[in-house]
Amino acid sequence: MNATPSDSRELFALNKPKGYLVTRSDDLGRKTVYDLLPEWAFKEGWMPIGRLDLESKGLLLFTTNSKINHALTTPKNCIKVYEIWVRGHVSDEHIAEALKGVESPQGLLKALEVVKMGMGGAKTKLRIIIDEGKNRHIRRLFGALKDPKFGTPLKVLELCRISIGSFKLDIKSAQWRFLSVEEEKLLIKNLD
Repeated sequence: MNATPSDSRELFALNKPKGYLVTRSDDLGRKTVYDLLPEWAFKEGWMPIGRLDLESKGLLLFTTNSKINHALTTPKNCIKVYEIWVRGHVSDEHIAEALKGVESPQGLLKALEVVKMGMGGAKTKLRIIIDEGKNRHIRRLFGALKDPKFGTPLKVLELCRISIGSFKLDIKSAQWRFLSVEEEKLLIKNLD
Protein backbone atom coordinates (compact mmCIF):
# COMPACT_ATOMS: atom_id res chain seq x y z
CA MET A 1 0.00 0.00 0.00
CA ASN A 2 1.64 3.26 -1.09
CA ALA A 3 -0.17 5.66 1.22
CA THR A 4 1.43 8.97 2.17
CA PRO A 5 1.29 10.38 5.74
CA SER A 6 -1.58 12.72 4.71
CA ASP A 7 -3.63 9.79 3.35
CA SER A 8 -6.49 8.23 5.27
CA ARG A 9 -5.79 4.73 6.58
CA GLU A 10 -9.56 4.11 6.70
CA LEU A 11 -11.04 5.18 3.34
CA PHE A 12 -10.37 5.23 -0.36
CA ALA A 13 -12.57 6.26 -3.28
CA LEU A 14 -13.15 4.62 -6.66
CA ASN A 15 -14.87 6.17 -9.67
CA LYS A 16 -16.78 3.04 -10.76
CA PRO A 17 -17.44 2.73 -14.48
CA LYS A 18 -20.53 0.99 -15.88
CA GLY A 19 -20.27 -2.77 -16.29
CA TYR A 20 -18.58 -3.64 -12.97
CA LEU A 21 -20.33 -5.49 -10.16
CA VAL A 22 -19.92 -4.24 -6.59
CA THR A 23 -19.07 -7.63 -5.09
CA ARG A 24 -15.97 -9.55 -4.07
CA SER A 25 -16.50 -12.29 -6.65
CA ASP A 26 -19.06 -13.29 -9.24
CA ASP A 27 -20.09 -16.87 -10.01
CA LEU A 28 -20.68 -15.92 -13.64
CA GLY A 29 -17.16 -14.55 -14.02
CA ARG A 30 -18.29 -10.97 -14.66
CA LYS A 31 -15.99 -8.04 -13.92
CA THR A 32 -16.06 -6.71 -10.36
CA VAL A 33 -14.78 -3.45 -8.85
CA TYR A 34 -11.82 -5.42 -7.47
CA ASP A 35 -10.57 -5.83 -11.05
CA LEU A 36 -9.94 -2.05 -10.97
CA LEU A 37 -8.11 -2.03 -7.62
CA PRO A 38 -4.69 -3.15 -6.39
CA GLU A 39 -4.50 -6.74 -5.14
CA TRP A 40 -4.11 -5.64 -1.49
CA ALA A 41 -7.62 -4.13 -1.51
CA PHE A 42 -9.11 -7.61 -1.92
CA LYS A 43 -6.55 -9.42 0.28
CA GLU A 44 -6.85 -6.98 3.19
CA GLY A 45 -10.65 -7.09 3.17
CA TRP A 46 -11.46 -3.57 1.96
CA MET A 47 -15.24 -3.52 1.53
CA PRO A 48 -17.43 -1.17 -0.52
CA ILE A 49 -19.61 1.18 1.51
CA GLY A 50 -23.03 0.71 -0.03
CA ARG A 51 -23.60 -0.33 -3.63
CA LEU A 52 -23.94 0.89 -7.18
CA ASP A 53 -25.65 -1.47 -9.61
CA LEU A 54 -23.97 -2.86 -12.73
CA GLU A 55 -25.27 -0.06 -14.99
CA SER A 56 -24.51 2.77 -12.54
CA LYS A 57 -21.26 4.65 -12.25
CA GLY A 58 -19.57 7.13 -9.98
CA LEU A 59 -18.32 7.43 -6.44
CA LEU A 60 -17.84 4.31 -4.36
CA LEU A 61 -16.01 4.44 -1.03
CA PHE A 62 -14.14 1.48 0.50
CA THR A 63 -13.12 0.83 4.11
CA THR A 64 -11.97 -1.94 6.42
CA ASN A 65 -13.64 -0.16 9.35
CA SER A 66 -17.11 -1.58 10.07
CA LYS A 67 -18.06 1.45 12.23
CA ILE A 68 -17.42 3.85 9.33
CA ASN A 69 -19.24 1.52 6.95
CA HIS A 70 -22.27 1.36 9.26
CA ALA A 71 -22.31 5.12 9.87
CA LEU A 72 -22.19 5.96 6.15
CA THR A 73 -24.93 3.48 5.22
CA THR A 74 -27.36 4.24 8.07
CA PRO A 75 -30.45 5.97 6.62
CA LYS A 76 -30.71 9.73 7.32
CA ASN A 77 -27.03 9.84 8.32
CA CYS A 78 -25.39 10.70 5.04
CA ILE A 79 -26.45 12.74 2.00
CA LYS A 80 -25.71 11.20 -1.41
CA VAL A 81 -25.89 13.20 -4.65
CA TYR A 82 -26.50 11.73 -8.11
CA GLU A 83 -26.74 13.06 -11.63
CA ILE A 84 -29.12 11.08 -13.79
CA TRP A 85 -30.57 11.10 -17.30
CA VAL A 86 -34.21 10.04 -17.50
CA ARG A 87 -35.98 9.02 -20.70
CA GLY A 88 -38.95 11.33 -21.20
CA HIS A 89 -39.85 14.82 -20.05
CA VAL A 90 -39.72 15.05 -16.28
CA SER A 91 -42.44 17.47 -15.20
CA ASP A 92 -42.83 19.53 -12.04
CA GLU A 93 -45.53 17.00 -11.04
CA HIS A 94 -43.00 14.16 -11.34
CA ILE A 95 -40.56 16.10 -9.17
CA ALA A 96 -43.28 16.78 -6.57
CA GLU A 97 -44.14 13.05 -6.50
CA ALA A 98 -40.46 12.07 -6.13
CA LEU A 99 -40.14 14.48 -3.18
CA LYS A 100 -43.35 13.20 -1.56
CA GLY A 101 -42.32 9.61 -2.18
CA VAL A 102 -43.82 6.56 -3.86
CA GLU A 103 -44.67 3.28 -2.21
CA SER A 104 -42.80 0.24 -3.49
CA PRO A 105 -42.20 -3.35 -2.32
CA GLN A 106 -38.97 -1.93 -0.78
CA GLY A 107 -40.95 0.65 1.24
CA LEU A 108 -41.28 4.38 0.60
CA LEU A 109 -38.86 5.63 -2.05
CA LYS A 110 -38.26 9.35 -2.17
CA ALA A 111 -35.74 12.06 -2.90
CA LEU A 112 -34.81 14.96 -0.61
CA GLU A 113 -34.15 17.23 -3.55
CA VAL A 114 -34.62 17.01 -7.33
CA VAL A 115 -33.19 19.71 -9.60
CA LYS A 116 -33.81 19.79 -13.34
CA MET A 117 -30.42 20.50 -14.97
CA GLY A 118 -31.32 20.34 -18.62
CA MET A 119 -32.87 18.50 -21.55
CA GLY A 120 -31.35 16.59 -24.42
CA GLY A 121 -33.80 15.40 -27.04
CA ALA A 122 -36.41 13.31 -25.22
CA LYS A 123 -34.25 13.03 -22.10
CA THR A 124 -34.11 15.05 -18.90
CA LYS A 125 -30.97 15.54 -16.80
CA LEU A 126 -31.58 15.75 -13.05
CA ARG A 127 -29.57 16.12 -9.88
CA ILE A 128 -31.04 13.96 -7.12
CA ILE A 129 -30.22 14.05 -3.42
CA ILE A 130 -31.17 11.15 -1.14
CA ASP A 131 -30.21 10.27 2.44
CA GLU A 132 -30.76 6.54 2.20
CA GLY A 133 -30.10 4.07 -0.53
CA LYS A 134 -32.51 1.20 -0.78
CA ASN A 135 -31.76 -1.35 -3.51
CA ARG A 136 -31.98 0.45 -6.91
CA HIS A 137 -33.66 3.34 -5.06
CA ILE A 138 -33.50 6.01 -7.79
CA ARG A 139 -34.25 3.66 -10.70
CA ARG A 140 -37.30 2.27 -8.89
CA LEU A 141 -38.48 5.71 -7.76
CA PHE A 142 -38.56 7.05 -11.32
CA GLY A 143 -39.84 3.74 -12.68
CA ALA A 144 -42.92 4.24 -10.48
CA LEU A 145 -43.67 7.57 -12.23
CA LYS A 146 -45.47 7.61 -15.59
CA ASP A 147 -44.79 9.63 -18.73
CA PRO A 148 -48.05 11.61 -19.14
CA LYS A 149 -47.91 11.47 -22.95
CA PHE A 150 -47.25 7.75 -23.38
CA GLY A 151 -48.39 6.32 -20.04
CA THR A 152 -45.12 4.40 -19.75
CA PRO A 153 -42.85 4.38 -16.68
CA LEU A 154 -40.03 6.91 -16.66
CA LYS A 155 -36.70 5.16 -17.13
CA VAL A 156 -33.33 6.13 -15.69
CA LEU A 157 -30.90 5.76 -18.61
CA GLU A 158 -27.76 6.92 -16.81
CA LEU A 159 -26.94 7.25 -13.14
CA CYS A 160 -23.75 8.66 -11.66
CA ARG A 161 -23.11 9.22 -7.92
CA ILE A 162 -21.10 12.43 -7.59
CA SER A 163 -20.81 12.79 -3.81
CA ILE A 164 -21.24 11.06 -0.48
CA GLY A 165 -21.52 13.41 2.49
CA SER A 166 -18.82 16.05 2.21
CA PHE A 167 -16.71 14.04 -0.26
CA LYS A 168 -17.11 14.93 -3.94
CA LEU A 169 -15.94 12.72 -6.79
CA ASP A 170 -12.78 14.19 -8.32
CA ILE A 171 -11.08 11.28 -10.08
CA LYS A 172 -11.40 9.88 -13.60
CA SER A 173 -13.49 6.81 -14.40
CA ALA A 174 -11.86 3.53 -13.25
CA GLN A 175 -9.33 5.44 -11.08
CA TRP A 176 -9.05 5.25 -7.29
CA ARG A 177 -7.30 7.22 -4.56
CA PHE A 178 -7.06 7.40 -0.78
CA LEU A 179 -9.05 10.14 0.89
CA SER A 180 -6.82 12.59 2.71
CA VAL A 181 -6.93 12.60 6.51
CA GLU A 182 -8.74 15.96 6.25
CA GLU A 183 -11.36 14.58 3.85
CA GLU A 184 -11.90 11.61 6.15
CA LYS A 185 -12.35 13.87 9.20
CA LEU A 186 -14.85 16.06 7.35
CA LEU A 187 -16.80 13.04 6.13
CA ILE A 188 -17.13 11.27 9.44
CA LYS A 189 -17.22 14.21 11.90
CA ASN A 190 -21.01 14.53 11.71
CA LEU A 191 -21.65 10.82 12.06
CA ASP A 192 -22.51 9.07 15.31
